[in-house]
Amino acid sequence: MPSCRAQYPHFSAIQTRWSDNDSYGHVNNVVYYAYFDTAVNRHLIERGVLDIANSPVIGLVVDTRCTYFSSIGFPDVVHVGMKVVHLGNSSVRYEIALFRNDADTASAIGEFVHVYVDRATNGPVPVPHDVRQVLQSLMA
Repeated sequence: MPSCRAQYPHFSAIQTRWSDNDSYGHVNNVVYYAYFDTAVNRHLIERGVLDIANSPVIGLVVDTRCTYFSSIGFPDVVHVGMKVVHLGNSSVRYEIALFRNDADTASAIGEFVHVYVDRATNGPVPVPHDVRQVLQSLMA
């Protein structure tokens, strides 16, 4: 079942682009994953816990999935609801919902998993304390 906006503690907006649409007139399925990635990383950057060029510890995406309920298309605005459903020692699982314009029910719901690694070695490391604090504010 699609979730509703009240289930998510954080939102950001993404304007669809003409190139997001496929030949069927709606946003292509692969673009939904770009919305997930954009929303998560924008949140971490805006909270000051991710410097994409210099952070010694970074989150790598190791798992994603998406369930689609209704179409989104250009020129819609996508409101991305985000929450953390699991925060482990070195990983975090987000639930992300995409809402079309002012709709209260999600057009799609996805999961997105980051595993934190040392940038130089790609070996897993604990989620840094400052990142953990930001993620805890998104707990369901």
